[in-house]
Amino acid sequence: MGSISTPSPEYDALIIGAGFGGCYTLHKLREAGFKTIVLDDGADLGGVWYWNCYPGARVDTKVPLYEFSDESIWRDWTWSVKYPDVFEIRKYFAHVESKLHLKKDIQFNTRVVGSQWDEAGNFWRVKDASGGEKTARYLVVCTGFAAKPYIPKFKGLDTFQGLSCHSARWPQEGIDFKDKKVAVVGNGSSGLQVIQEVAKTAGHLTVFQRNPTYSLPMRQGPLSKADQDKSKYKNLFELRKLTFTGLDREFSPQNAADVSDEERTKFFEKTWDEGGLSFWLANYQDVMRNPESSRHAYDFWRAKVLPRINDPKKAELLAPEQPPYYFGTKRATLEQRYYEVYNQNNVDLVDAKANAITEIVPNGVITADGILRKVDILILATGFDSVTGGLLGIDIKGVGGQSLREKWAEGTYTSLGMMTSGFPNMMFPYGPQGPTSFCNGPTCAEIQGDWIVNTIGYMSKHEKVKIDTQKETEQAWRALTNGIGDMTLLPHTNSEYMGTNIPGKTKEMLNYLGGVVDYTKRINSVIEFGYPGFAIQ
Repeated sequence: MGSISTPSPEYDALIIGAGFGGCYTLHKLREAGFKTIVLDDGADLGGVWYWNCYPGARVDTKVPLYEFSDESIWRDWTWSVKYPDVFEIRKYFAHVESKLHLKKDIQFNTRVVGSQWDEAGNFWRVKDASGGEKTARYLVVCTGFAAKPYIPKFKGLDTFQGLSCHSARWPQEGIDFKDKKVAVVGNGSSGLQVIQEVAKTAGHLTVFQRNPTYSLPMRQGPLSKADQDKSKYKNLFELRKLTFTGLDREFSPQNAADVSDEERTKFFEKTWDEGGLSFWLANYQDVMRNPESSRHAYDFWRAKVLPRINDPKKAELLAPEQPPYYFGTKRATLEQRYYEVYNQNNVDLVDAKANAITEIVPNGVITADGILRKVDILILATGFDSVTGGLLGIDIKGVGGQSLREKWAEGTYTSLGMMTSGFPNMMFPYGPQGPTSFCNGPTCAEIQGDWIVNTIGYMSKHEKVKIDTQKETEQAWRALTNGIGDMTLLPHTNSEYMGTNIPGKTKEMLNYLGGVVDYTKRINSVIEFGYPGFAIQ
């Protein structure tokens, strides 16, 4: 009697998502000779830059830091401004395609709904919304940190008769705000950018704010070809790997609490004038650890903002005397004319913490004081189920049919922020317990993408078919991640960094805060020493 052969998977690797992480990993896996396919819910490359096409959408990281380090791509590419908008970033991805020809191995308009580990064959079965199934030895989930928009359960939201959308699901054809009554709920990175643009043409704009955003000056400006000195690029891309956040700046080794008022103010002025994220991610090293230092940063920020706001009541909401949360414990936003918007006669600001939205009705929004504000267009810039949301939005089942949703219901467990036990051969860059929200996206894509490709290469070289992390390893990584987080002020703030922006979500540190350099050493040492803490067969 002949033996029953074990079925072979269709692909060596299947990647979910065609943003920076998915594109980089696809390219590197193909270079290494692995048959790979990418499935993406969108209609083109870009990941979040396909979905986030709201007015004013632009990156908050300067270029060329926010691009691939591949010389074949950057050699003949130039940007028009320091902080490109979504449409220029889309052009960049088209340029990437012209160099790497990725699309031949990408299936767009394909929403992955589930994946099941096949224990007999040691591979993944991946299902999409149309009922199709593909099999692959390795599953690489590149959904990123902002794949699942969060929409609060406002009473009556489904009764609204005007146009309504989440900022991350903006109609590709755009929206005309001219002379319309518009409401924006939320004022984080997306909300702020929407507000700045909508205020230019809307008949009336109402902003519902629960907490102020500590917004920093973007210092936007044009870039000429002369500004983009390609002879410096290689060193710049190497520098990205050597800083805490994968950018070109580092935190000051000094503590704000240890210097004189005069010296501290001088340093604050310097980082403020630099613009961008410097006042957040190149500030004194203790600003996000010491309440006193955090307050120094907040008071400086407030003194800069207040003169730009005419109405004292709005000023107290936008930059209150007492900080509602520690400086730096929510993502800093970058603005160009945000505070001036509130000086316009057609813009109102509602304190949605003291005067909460109680109901959405067909023609507007009702708040706790009983007032109906009539609205034609309702924009929900209410953030994301960050970091874990994209992964858990897929019904992933591992060994023994265990659901990832069930496993992580009471807390997230990973090894190196890229694997979780009981789900062999599955890797998830730019996800939970990695540097994710505190790392430049392209930097993280390349560092983690290289680890994934090297790991799959190691498995192939040694003729192994299954790699899984051990429970003790992920328990230690969770403890390390939370331990580092507990040394900061972040656990004291309800935010996406702690998962507390989502009702019912476990409060935990979702990002590895040891920095890019430390993280890279840790993950590379695992390869160097033959994958201790992992089971390979």
